[in-house]
Amino acid sequence: MKKNSCYLRQDLAQAWADKPVFDVVANIEGDIFRDKEGRRTLRFELNGRSYFLKYHQGVGWAEIIKNLLQLRLPIISARNEWQAIHFLEKYGIETMTLAGYGEKGINPATLRSFVISDDLINTMSLEYVGEQWQQRPPSFATKQALIRKLANMAGTMHKNGMNHRDFYLCHFLLDERFAEHNTFDDNTPVYLIDLHRATIR
Repeated sequence: MKKNSCYLRQDLAQAWADKPVFDVVANIEGDIFRDKEGRRTLRFELNGRSYFLKYHQGVGWAEIIKNLLQLRLPIISARNEWQAIHFLEKYGIETMTLAGYGEKGINPATLRSFVISDDLINTMSLEYVGEQWQQRPPSFATKQALIRKLANMAGTMHKNGMNHRDFYLCHFLLDERFAEHNTFDDNTPVYLIDLHRATIR
């Protein structure tokens, strides 16, 4: 991925044909989940489909210097996210589906970038599923299958060189149909999300 370039899947490319893409994504409106530190995360709809957008408008030198003084690598663009998605796809780990991404600029303090993924509809976080299990405990086989699934995902990711760095139950999404039936097996999909802090060694 080079500077000043972007990728749009066909559905977005057709919808935004002949439009300045970075200006379009900077002004998209929707259900906002986060809007601070130069990053805006929201859900939006376009032509009957639902998407998630993470737009980075530049964190500024103050934020970069603060992170470096705290011995933390600053997150200056959405590049981490789309590279992590490609990595997980390569190793067969369920995650978000990319619909678009891009990066524009050279100055790390003012770098503009974005990543767009399909909305993972009809899912719920494993944190919420665990809360439901307090009232409706699952079978031992279900617990075993879930532990195996998460262990395999973590093992595959880590041994191949990726660290999520925000590895909590709320960042695993499970199809709500399985949660409703309170069963889980080795073929049940679990989607790993929120990859903006991920690093690949």
